[in-house]
Amino acid sequence: MNTASRPRVGHIAFLNCLPIYWGLARTGTLLEIDLHRAAPDELSRRLVAGDLDIGPITLVEYLKHAEDLLLIPDPAVAADGPVLSVDLVTRGPLADLPHAPKVALASTSRTGVLLGRMLLEQRYGREPVYAVTPPDLDGALAAEAFDGRADAAVLIGDEALRAYHEPRGHHVVDLAAEWKDWTGLPMVFAVWAVRREYAEANPGLVKDVHLAFRESVNRSREEIDAVVASAARWEPFAPEALAEYFERLQFGLSERHLAGLREFASRAARYTNAAPLRDGPEFFAAG
Repeated sequence: MNTASRPRVGHIAFLNCLPIYWGLARTGTLLEIDLHRAAPDELSRRLVAGDLDIGPITLVEYLKHAEDLLLIPDPAVAADGPVLSVDLVTRGPLADLPHAPKVALASTSRTGVLLGRMLLEQRYGREPVYAVTPPDLDGALAAEAFDGRADAAVLIGDEALRAYHEPRGHHVVDLAAEWKDWTGLPMVFAVWAVRREYAEANPGLVKDVHLAFRESVNRSREEIDAVVASAARWEPFAPEALAEYFERLQFGLSERHLAGLREFASRAARYTNAAPLRDGPEFFAAG
């Protein structure tokens, strides 16, 4: 890769993206890119603002800014069934939620938040009252906006995975599993994109980054035991829990994933004011 002008690349600071970046350090690619680590909403903001050249973007923000971006075919963060780390955590059974539940949006991903809203409103016929809260379960359920007692919270990432394994008497609803049951399709939470003008000016660099990510994901699959062992040294999860988690996560965009992406865009249009992807999405092509 040409290091004269290193591409500014985003990195989601969650456990679910460890397999995507696992191989980059082992191939030396990290020395050739300017890596920026942050939460999903912050990385989305930076990519849209032009402060990153390539990086992950939540699906909701991609739909809003698709005209400025080209998708990289992989990686992605998706699941075809339970994902374990995008959850609706409720105090009681989902069926017992009141008609107008108090729901804390404790997520740093606009896609996870919107998926929770869509399922509550469109599938379960609730009319929730929402408030944005800190991205931790205790703080969310004790949100001041709800006088210290929310009925439920939307969580993503490591905090949601902790709630899945240690519900502490709460009920945990896996939103990716709910989406699969509702639509029959996989759920795509985040995609990787490049700013259109950057791709036009630097197609070779973009191709190199794309291939590096692909090789990194492939390497993580081949060395999954080492990935799990590494994560287990610094994460509060048992190795078997991490192995299950990495097995459920999917990091590419098959035709089924693209069908799920388009279905989400169609159902989300009333919330995002973004047009459904009738002919898209548009991908980067190195030529």
